[in-house]
Amino acid sequence: MSHAEDHEGTRRDFLYYATAGAGAVTAGAAVWPLVNQMNPSADVRALSSIRVDISGIEPGTQLTVKWLGKPVFIRRRTQGEIDAARAVALEDLTIDATSQNANKPGTDAADENRAMDETGEWLVMMGVCTHLGCVPLGDGAGEFGGWFCPCHGSHYDTSGRIRKGPAPQNLHVPLARFEGSELVLG
Repeated sequence: MSHAEDHEGTRRDFLYYATAGAGAVTAGAAVWPLVNQMNPSADVRALSSIRVDISGIEPGTQLTVKWLGKPVFIRRRTQGEIDAARAVALEDLTIDATSQNANKPGTDAADENRAMDETGEWLVMMGVCTHLGCVPLGDGAGEFGGWFCPCHGSHYDTSGRIRKGPAPQNLHVPLARFEGSELVLG
């Protein structure tokens, strides 16, 4: 075997590795824009956390804000609304018996697990019907005194739990916390 033949395999291996490396870099450069487009845009990232002044909300009224392109219901409930929500037995919640509360995952749909505070005065929910994404009507609408989606007939009670209609889940409670007189979503 000559000296030239000894190095031939090494050169061939080098060419294979160099070609594979260049191909990998080219494939990565071609795929990266496709992957990067799935990241949230700058305007969505800027709205990923918002602060809402809730000091002016009177008992029995609701404020609707837009967060991440969706409505969020912030309701300061009256004692009557709280009592009505807490009087519901868990056995009556046959459609969805989970809280759907991102702040208290894995809990049942008792009103205490859906409200934002211990007294139950504050209720914060995504204002999107879980059936097909419509926006339910509030202010005591529907058969259970909470929210009603007129598009397909979903009825929610004063705690935002689905009680009647095609919606498969309770209205979702987003991650939120109180900081003084502000509610921070996100």
